[in-house]
Amino acid sequence: MQARKVAILETRLGKELAELVARRGGVPVHAPALAELPDLDRKAIAALVDSLREKPAKLFVFQTGVGTKALFAATDELGVTEIFLKLLSAAVVAARGPKPTAALRSRGVRIDRSAAEPYTTAEILDAIKDLDLKKGRAIIQRHGALNPELDRALEARGAEVMEIPTYRWSLPADTAPLENLVGALERGELHAVAFTNAEQARNLFAVAQRMGKAKELKEALNRTLVASIGPVASAALREAGVKVGLESSPPKLGPFISALDVALS
Repeated sequence: MQARKVAILETRLGKELAELVARRGGVPVHAPALAELPDLDRKAIAALVDSLREKPAKLFVFQTGVGTKALFAATDELGVTEIFLKLLSAAVVAARGPKPTAALRSRGVRIDRSAAEPYTTAEILDAIKDLDLKKGRAIIQRHGALNPELDRALEARGAEVMEIPTYRWSLPADTAPLENLVGALERGELHAVAFTNAEQARNLFAVAQRMGKAKELKEALNRTLVASIGPVASAALREAGVKVGLESSPPKLGPFISALDVALS
């Protein structure tokens, strides 16, 4: 990467991503753009399990590893994990990518359908397209935000959809690094910006809007190499009027950094 400055917006794996950039000769500039806040109501989980015993679900969709682990931690605390596992065994279980797959397998859950790469809503819908969901319940383990595209698609097929929140995305408590990043981009001090989540783009623009710099941020990003880990992040960037210069395929950190290295070299 020849000492090129690369902005890292990742939070959970931010340090690891920065280390990968540094190992390839780049200069990471870490500005975490997301906070993951717990959003799991244990009473609601207990009520859901009870209701599923009365009216079982036809489909469960698990979207993230973090959320799947949090959900099982809640059923453990409530003492209803065995009941929940039986409910899962009687339904179709779909996993959106390797992280929820690993979390489910650690609990011995049979996975019936798996989304193909790049693990977007389109792929999970394709994996379950043959299921008859009319008048059936579909339980969705929510990621950090609602997934209206998935909900609407399942409702259109006659399903009764319920999303289980486990955590939510928010702006980090300290937005100073993001504010500094907006300024650095405007001054042309960075060579690339690495987006590993769609919400990072939305939060960066939210901070810029608060600064009165949304237009300047868009112009600055369009003068900079914008690297996206996959189609979901790319869609959010394009929605904001930002040109995506690089999209990883497959949408994983290793190939993402390799592609960024090639682009900057």
